[in-house]
Formats: sequence, structure tokens, C-alpha cells
Amino acid sequence: MTSDEIQLIEIKLLLEGIFQKYGYDFRDYALASIRRRILKRMDGENLKTVSALQDRILHDETCMDRMLLDFSVSVSDFFRDPGFFKQIRDQVIPFLKTYPFVRIWHAGSATGEEVYSLAIMLYEEGLYDRCRIYATDFNQQSLEKAKSGIFPLKKMKAYTKNYIDAGGKLAFSNYYTAQYDNAIFKSFLKEKIVFAQHNLVTDQSFNEFNLILCRNVMIYFGKNLQARTHKVIYNSLSQWGILGLGDKENLTFTPFEDHYETLSQTYKLFRKVK
Repeated sequence: MTSDEIQLIEIKLLLEGIFQKYGYDFRDYALASIRRRILKRMDGENLKTVSALQDRILHDETCMDRMLLDFSVSVSDFFRDPGFFKQIRDQVIPFLKTYPFVRIWHAGSATGEEVYSLAIMLYEEGLYDRCRIYATDFNQQSLEKAKSGIFPLKKMKAYTKNYIDAGGKLAFSNYYTAQYDNAIFKSFLKEKIVFAQHNLVTDQSFNEFNLILCRNVMIYFGKNLQARTHKVIYNSLSQWGILGLGDKENLTFTPFEDHYETLSQTYKLFRKVK
């Protein structure tokens, strides 16, 4: 048996151990992605084998906390992919305005930059007061970061360009206060946001939504887990509700492919039609 084959056995045992002790289920994540994160944590812990990492994780909860940060998809920017947000502004918000109250689910919200981006856009379009945004992630530390509304000031220049490209109507600096090296976003942006822990791998639908954004999350999942996640999302969308995916994600070959119509293939926007 080769060393790679032995390591694969070790990885499966590690993921099973994490599930049994901590309840986090990474067993059906894409192997290449999960292996990179495990090797990164081994390096961080100065360990030579996956088995040694398993021993530490099972006996040291702080090591598990560090592993969770490695497993989290924490890449996020304000108005990430500005064209997507421009499409939301131009094509989706007019549809949402036809409802007296709008429920939105941002699944896999990471540290919150895209959630605040959506709040800003809804505010500028006069819709924010009629909305409730549920921002969820399995990682509690990411959620706490999102709740704080504090982000590095040095990134605001790049985020301002994204905001403008996404069709921003005011000055991006209107939405935050600079304090030392931080940009502290205005508290009114959090008034309609509910930050909550939710694991797409193990948890079920918890409400009915007019818009669900689940972007660049399922690219890390295996096919079975992708199918399960699509079921949760489908069951959470209202009739005619809209789903936004990441630019490398699609509904093609999923169990629910025929239940949606395409609003934008370029920006991966779909409407539930049956």
C-alpha cells in the first residue's frame, strides 16, 4: 500500500472522528479541498501524519477550533463580483419590491462582507425596511466577526471600486466610520440582519425565502453533499423565489435542474418555477 493510500485512510478516519465527537460532518466534502486544509493544519501544528493530527484534535478542543477555521470558506469581499450585485440591483430587486415583506437567506455568509453589501444595496433601493436577511455559517468565529461590522480600513479603496462597479448610488464611505486601522460600518445596516449558526451539511430548512444566496460554497462539496444542499435550498425557496450561486456553480445535473428557469447564466441567477 502506498503512502498516499495510507493517508487517504487516515483522512477518512479523521473526518469520521470529527463527526463522532464534534458533530461537524466533512465526510462528503471534495477530497482535494479537504486534504489541502488538513495538510495546512498539520503544518500549523508541526505534525507529520494525519493520524497525529487526529489524536490532537480528539483530545484538544482548541486544536479543533483551529481546524474549523481551516475548513471554513472565509474568502469574502464587499460587492465581490460587482457584476453579480449589479444584476441583483437591476433584475432581482424590482421583483422583490412586489412583496410586502421580503425574506432573504445568505447561506455560507463567512465574515459578512457580502451580507453588508446586500444590505447597502437594499437600503439604496428603498427596500431594506421591508426585509429580513438571515446570514448563516457553520463557523461561529466567522459569525462573530460578521456581527462586529468591523473590517480593515486598508481594503476600503478596493471595496469602493467594487461598490461603484456594482451600481452604487452614494459614496461608499457614507456607510462606515474610519477609526485607526478599522472601518466600522454603521449600525443601521445590522438592524434587519439575523446572524445565526447553520450547517448546510447537517441542518434542515428553517424558513421560506424569496431570495437565497449560496455562492462559492458548494464547490467544496462532493456530489452527494451538493445534492443534499440543493434539496435544502429548494425546500427553502418560495414559489418564484430566486437563487444566486457562485460563478463556478450551476444547477446542471442536479436533482432540481428542471425546477428552475435561468435568469442569468453569466451571473448564475435562477428562479424556482415548480
